[in-house]
Amino acid sequence: MKKLSNINRRVKNALEIPREVVGKGILEYEDFFVRISTYIGVVSINGFNLKLSQMTEDDILVSGKIESIDLEAKE
Repeated sequence: MKKLSNINRRVKNALEIPREVVGKGILEYEDFFVRISTYIGVVSINGFNLKLSQMTEDDILVSGKIESIDLEAKE
């Protein structure tokens, strides 16, 4: 289990994912695309210069130029 934890840490560091994002339901994070798993489904945000900030247990603020937001609702 410790080996898996070290691998996860190295991958997160290599991808430069903010520490606050880990475990918040972030599925993908790029400066042009973000996918977030929520209790109602997966929210996909497309745009430019996207940044994740002000993250709490309940909220994530996505800033930048947002072009579209899609919801893949859970069934």
